[in-house]
Amino acid sequence: MTTGPRLAGKTGIVTGGASGIGEACCKLFVEHGAKVVIGDIDEAKGRALEKELGGSAIFRRLDATSEANWKQVVDEVMSSWGRLDIVVNNAGMSGAKGRPPVEDTLVENWDAVFAVNSTGVMLGTKTAIPAMRKNGGGSVVNISSIFGIVGSPAGAAYHASKGAARTFSKAAAVQCAKYNIRVNSVHPGFTDTPMTLDIHSDPDIHRKRVEMTPLGRLGKPNDIAYGVLYLASDESAWVTGTELVIDGGEIAW
Repeated sequence: MTTGPRLAGKTGIVTGGASGIGEACCKLFVEHGAKVVIGDIDEAKGRALEKELGGSAIFRRLDATSEANWKQVVDEVMSSWGRLDIVVNNAGMSGAKGRPPVEDTLVENWDAVFAVNSTGVMLGTKTAIPAMRKNGGGSVVNISSIFGIVGSPAGAAYHASKGAARTFSKAAAVQCAKYNIRVNSVHPGFTDTPMTLDIHSDPDIHRKRVEMTPLGRLGKPNDIAYGVLYLASDESAWVTGTELVIDGGEIAW
């Protein structure tokens, strides 16, 4: 049984770290002894969280779709802290309002969703590998979705991009295992976050989603963050290339 801080001495980067699941991850990481970069494009929220978490967290503007931005942040982590142990590729977007089905999908919307949900995951993983190799290993956690595993009546671009993140994680896990770098994906179910606020504020949708979830409630950011904490810690030292579904039982129907 683990006692004390679960990430003592580790450093990490969390994209989309200023709110929602990313914010919950940053808070848990600091609570468990890690230093963390709050990576986000929302400077106001990022700076506020940085102030709240104190000296163990710093905010850096990080556009997950920019390779140059990734390199800049990783280089700073290595220069300042000397190691990079954890990367959580959490930044994501749902796409056009209403998540249009295949027939109504616009190429520009498809490309925008993939840029964040898929290419951003690849860039974060790619950029982390050389840094993690220097300290003998690390953990990459890619936030996908249950909709990267199953389908639904809408959201073709979102489904495809999250499915790409899932399969990419498996490929990266196999390729990086020789460096002791583990790569896993996490698949949240219906979770209350700023990204889902517009959807879950509709009482009818909220009710239907609760009814679809065997445990009888929507997820909270911390429900997901505790799974990420496990995958980031040494407790999961023999876990790679897998998907952790945290969905209240929804896809078990």
